[in-house]
Amino acid sequence: MLWTAVSVVALGFLIALEIAARHYGLPGPITNQAKEVILPPKSGPLLYAGMALMMVVLTWRQRFIAVGAAIAVDVVFFLVRWALDAKMMFGNGALWVLLGAVVIAITRRTGRERVLLLKGVGLGLLLVAGRKTGDTWLLITSKTRPAVLDQYVATADHALGDPSWLAGRIVKATGPIGAHVLDYVYIQLAVAAVIVAVYQLRNVAAERRFPGHHLVRTFLVIGLLGPAIYMIFPVVGPIFAYGGDGGHWAVANLWPNTPPTISAPHHMPFDEFTPRNCMPSLHTAWATTIFIHSRKGPRALRFAGTFWLIATLGATLGFGYHYGTDIITGVIFAFTIEAALRSLDRGWDRQGIQLVAYGVTVFAALLLAYRYLPLEMANHPWVFGPLLILAMASVVHGYLRTTRMWEPETAPVAKPEPQPALA
Repeated sequence: MLWTAVSVVALGFLIALEIAARHYGLPGPITNQAKEVILPPKSGPLLYAGMALMMVVLTWRQRFIAVGAAIAVDVVFFLVRWALDAKMMFGNGALWVLLGAVVIAITRRTGRERVLLLKGVGLGLLLVAGRKTGDTWLLITSKTRPAVLDQYVATADHALGDPSWLAGRIVKATGPIGAHVLDYVYIQLAVAAVIVAVYQLRNVAAERRFPGHHLVRTFLVIGLLGPAIYMIFPVVGPIFAYGGDGGHWAVANLWPNTPPTISAPHHMPFDEFTPRNCMPSLHTAWATTIFIHSRKGPRALRFAGTFWLIATLGATLGFGYHYGTDIITGVIFAFTIEAALRSLDRGWDRQGIQLVAYGVTVFAALLLAYRYLPLEMANHPWVFGPLLILAMASVVHGYLRTTRMWEPETAPVAKPEPQPALA
């Protein structure tokens, strides 16, 4: 029943976004995804990551067949595109395998096996569809929010020492190598999430069931709820509002060399195509979620989760996509949603309700402070800077303290009693 309800809601949401995109004369997520059955995909790695999620329900023999079929289809597409001198991109094969799995589930499976395979396909397709819906959401933010609040956020960011300007100069100093590494980490965040998720779901094929909670659930909910905050608090980012990428819409070409001066902030009009996707930083929220879920993995996975979080923070700030203030709200956003989903899985109790309510309260309080107290924050950085960090740390601490109470207690190892010496 739950999976059916989720599927119906997801389909309705996709249809609504498709209609909204058509209203602005552009194809929506359903059309864009359908095109990738034949046309070059926007992200081949993402399609293969979605297929990898689906394969957690398959046996090893079935996995080899699925991978072989995907590669064979991609080779055919590659040869045809090469002959026609068309744009080269892989990933169609993975999408064909996902769609083929739907057909197999309906025609060749019954009962629990059909449901399990459809759940696997659903996870894979939701990950892929999430990218398309995100693109449509960003289009809607740029069309419906002509004024942005960057001056408010940039003013409040003085309390943190203008970290985006500092990170931008550091990334610039590292040259093209550092920039390319950070750019790859930033773009392939969903692939990193799938690596952690596949580890979490590694026993699905043997147990024939999914665990109650895993990374993909949090990842998708963050992507679903985050754009709603974009509509409430539209921000384009320092590289657009204060940098050369903003053109004549920018306040001035200041980023990353010269932080803006402290002055009374105002709403500022902006173009109709730059996404208002800063507040909160969803890349930070997603990277934080990857970090959280990698903690129970092997050392290599924990190291990868830590690296991806640090590199994502460096990219979001260093490329001028985000301010320090929306990095903080992104972390709070991630921990609050993770707490809510864990509470939903284990059953709501007093501790879970209090934790989620506290996270929501802190998140809302920060948004109100950025909007109505930016000058006070900028003029008293030694007060508000630590308060911002403490607010974020308090949510993280509350999450750790509460979830440790939820963990099953480990039975102590019995120590052997001392034996008397034998003569």
